[in-house]
Amino acid sequence: MNARLDMFANPTALKAWKHVIAAGKVIEEGSSVPAATLELVKIRASQINGCGYCVDMHTKDATVAGETPIRLHLVAVWREATVFTDAERAALELAEQGTRLADSAGGVTDEVWDNAAKHYDNDQLADLVSVIALINAFNRGNAIIRQPAGSYRPGQHG
Repeated sequence: MNARLDMFANPTALKAWKHVIAAGKVIEEGSSVPAATLELVKIRASQINGCGYCVDMHTKDATVAGETPIRLHLVAVWREATVFTDAERAALELAEQGTRLADSAGGVTDEVWDNAAKHYDNDQLADLVSVIALINAFNRGNAIIRQPAGSYRPGQHG
């Protein structure tokens, strides 16, 4: 199975995506949101969007960073799982509503936003919003080109 288009080999795609990648690095390197939380958010949005490549990438990166297998296995059912903190749960709910915009005419509800604001300051909320928007962009790009999952090696795009 091959992708329809190699986004790293195509000069036009690379011009655009290098900026999206750079934005992700800015957050990754400067956020005070725990790295584990950011990875959980990326994994959950990728699960919702059916982006196998991003699920593969972020579960592997999270594992290398020390995330436990049980937590990774339970991301998809985080509401029923007892292994996530209240702050992580708020971030996961924000990620879900921010990813499923079409499911609600109003987008992210005030209740979900207010819950996230109990756990994160404005800079952290800005990081979470940015990570959610960026992972959704990556998910959509990978889904369009049918980027296959399974071959990602941690740090491959570093």
